[in-house]
Amino acid sequence: MKDDILLSKILIVDDQAYNITLLERILVRAGFKHIYSIQDPRSITVSFTEIDPDIVLLDMHMPEMDGLEVLRFIREQNEPDEFFPVLMLTADVTPEAKQKGLQAGVNDYLTKPYNRTEVILRIHNLLKTRQLYLQIQQHKSHLEERVRERTEELQKAKIEILQLLGRASEYRDDMTGRHTLRVGKLSGLIAGRLGLSEDHADMVRMAAPLHDIGKIGIPDQILLKPGRFEPGEFEQMKAHTRIGASILEESSFAVLKLACIIAKSHHEKWDGTGYPEGLKEEGIPIEARIVALADFYDALTHERPYKRAWSQEEAVAEVKKQCGFHFDPKVVDAFLGLYEEERLPGDDD
Repeated sequence: MKDDILLSKILIVDDQAYNITLLERILVRAGFKHIYSIQDPRSITVSFTEIDPDIVLLDMHMPEMDGLEVLRFIREQNEPDEFFPVLMLTADVTPEAKQKGLQAGVNDYLTKPYNRTEVILRIHNLLKTRQLYLQIQQHKSHLEERVRERTEELQKAKIEILQLLGRASEYRDDMTGRHTLRVGKLSGLIAGRLGLSEDHADMVRMAAPLHDIGKIGIPDQILLKPGRFEPGEFEQMKAHTRIGASILEESSFAVLKLACIIAKSHHEKWDGTGYPEGLKEEGIPIEARIVALADFYDALTHERPYKRAWSQEEAVAEVKKQCGFHFDPKVVDAFLGLYEEERLPGDDD
């Protein structure tokens, strides 16, 4: 560390050439390599940035701009908690002068005339503290970077888990798993179009693919039936909303909490004729209202064993027809805005 300290940049600010020469001689003999000086204190506004010193040796009494004014400028350049050493040089040993300097942020004092040993020890101690501060900051920055990397890794893992759960929920009647991803993307776009915050819309996008996770509890003969359900069969099929909610309801993870709401309520209808609780209008969570339309549109535009794929125009016309009945008019308006802007997700999304 001693060799590193000798490589520190030292800036002397003193209007007296003799004082500067004396300090430079002491510092050179002690082995310091980078010593800078200015006699006009007003030039500190340029020199401080250009030199980027590790310590400033500052005279207290100078014309035009005294040491306290220079010190105030230096502290304005520092971060609030930064340790940047300023060693005040003065022949004024009065308590008042010392108090003013300490209040302004001086780290230590050197009294004129200088004692060579005292000069080196005080500078050495301040620079050692500065180096320790910088090492701590570097270590802190490294730890923060590691935390950011770890957080990103955990976030990616969460997203992958959500996607895999979504694919698992669709695997039995959509082996590609693309339906869940498309519903998620369209739901996020609609949420953003409705004015939900970016974070909220992104959470809707991540939670939406789990809307049908309850299907894993539905028997194949019901789930994969090509024709219309008998009344009893439809009741079994409707149970996937409650099954999905029961799977997700114990989670403390915010996205899974939202997925629980969506899983339970995405088959509710604006006019109150949906299931499982017959909620209507604003009583249906907005996220579920969004996913209801996204799921409906995507199901219409893609082929299933029991139906052909509708054209985009046919599906959009059906969404318009269901406005105010199945779907929230505001959600429909947001969806139609995306359609008009040609932003609806396709098979390649």
